[in-house]
Amino acid sequence: MNTAVYNQDVTAHSVAFLHNYREKNPEPLKSEQYEKTIAEAPLFLSHETKKLQEFIFKYVGKGKGMQLLYEIENGKITPSKSLVDHINALFEGNSDFVLLDEQKVAYETIVALAKKQDKKRTIIIKGGPGTGKSVISMNALGGLLRHSLNAKFVAPNSSFRNVMVEMLTKQSSRSKMRTKSLFMGSGSFVESETDQFDVLIVDEAHRLKGKGAYMYMGQNQIEDIVKSAKTSVFFIDDLQRIRPDDIGTVEEVKRIAKKLGSEIYEYSLHAQFRCAGAEGYLNWVDDVLGIQNTGNFNGWDKEFFDFRIVDTPHRLYDLIKDKQGNGHKARLLAGYAWSWTPAKQGNANGQIEDVILEEHDFNMPWNGNAIRESWAIHPDGIDQVGCVHTTQGLEFDYVGVIIGNDLRYDAATGTLYSDYKDYKDKTGKKGLKDDPVRLNALIKNIYKILMSRGMKGCYIYCRDQSLQEYLMRRLAKTTE
Repeated sequence: MNTAVYNQDVTAHSVAFLHNYREKNPEPLKSEQYEKTIAEAPLFLSHETKKLQEFIFKYVGKGKGMQLLYEIENGKITPSKSLVDHINALFEGNSDFVLLDEQKVAYETIVALAKKQDKKRTIIIKGGPGTGKSVISMNALGGLLRHSLNAKFVAPNSSFRNVMVEMLTKQSSRSKMRTKSLFMGSGSFVESETDQFDVLIVDEAHRLKGKGAYMYMGQNQIEDIVKSAKTSVFFIDDLQRIRPDDIGTVEEVKRIAKKLGSEIYEYSLHAQFRCAGAEGYLNWVDDVLGIQNTGNFNGWDKEFFDFRIVDTPHRLYDLIKDKQGNGHKARLLAGYAWSWTPAKQGNANGQIEDVILEEHDFNMPWNGNAIRESWAIHPDGIDQVGCVHTTQGLEFDYVGVIIGNDLRYDAATGTLYSDYKDYKDKTGKKGLKDDPVRLNALIKNIYKILMSRGMKGCYIYCRDQSLQEYLMRRLAKTTE
């Protein structure tokens, strides 16, 4: 990314110095599988400082050191031709990232505004599930790099970032690590300089955090990002916040942009590309869950989007396994209504079956830590239950959703409610013990996200019988 290195006679070498790492016997980092990597980037451990000195001395000390430092320090940070060629090859023929209709308009708007670089700009792209936010954001990354802009793709969720990289590189033999370097976590900009980046593209921006969030050392991730980039682009859905520390709202982004003197642009996505374009289905989900009164939920084309409520979790699992066996992307999902046994207690890769429905003699593990980052596309994922944190922002052909006891239906009042003790996400319910309304709203958002992951179909099982009957009654009222 540094013009001084790739345009001038400067040769860069990779090296890894693990200054606090003591060598083991045998040393796993020096095993055969890493030989090629270590040949490219020599590895030095804590007791090997002398070897590191010899390595550095081999390549430096030939003079013009101050001039070199000056050139690198003042080198423009833009992608090299080789990096642009690499990105172009990844997008070529990749059907996962084809732009359609209004997605093209949003993409062109982002690129046109970001190319100007004459003032600070903040672009807000609003859209619900299935409107193609991630397709646009990924294409925008490629387009901006092609225009020689220092652009990065930012997402709060590491699982989402990982799957995006996997999808982008799946048809290519090119370097996955080179692609990964363009993707960053949302907590990475606390110490960034003002306008250090030309463009930061933030997908799933509704999951951005404030002060006190896990491992985040700053005050406000939105402010970090707007400060750090000439142009910041936020893809956002106010109804997909699922934890109390999720601060990514349209209003908060606007507030920060105004505070930092950034010009604001807003764009809304409406066309529905998920759930077989069944906007009526998504409106129905909003209405039955009491998220918002949509009014437009008379039905959807059942031939193109397959929605069913089934009697047992076994039936749910059988349907999903059958779809997966027939070549579809299918996964079983659940709300956070069961505790999660930690990896250090022998559950590194879903060895312990935490999702238990005793009344049906049904037991399955949560998605394992060892494949958490790639669970959505990993072969072992079909035998593990996914949660909202490993699926938000992603899509499958078919999903089966287990609605646990964290969401129930009160037939007497005709309302859905949640119980603090039945919701097991400790971070997700922090500070909400005496705020049942807010807790309930976040849990309903979670189930909407899970129920909108399927492109071709969604199957549901409710543990609460009253909720099961309520959904069946509401489903019976829909028409073709």
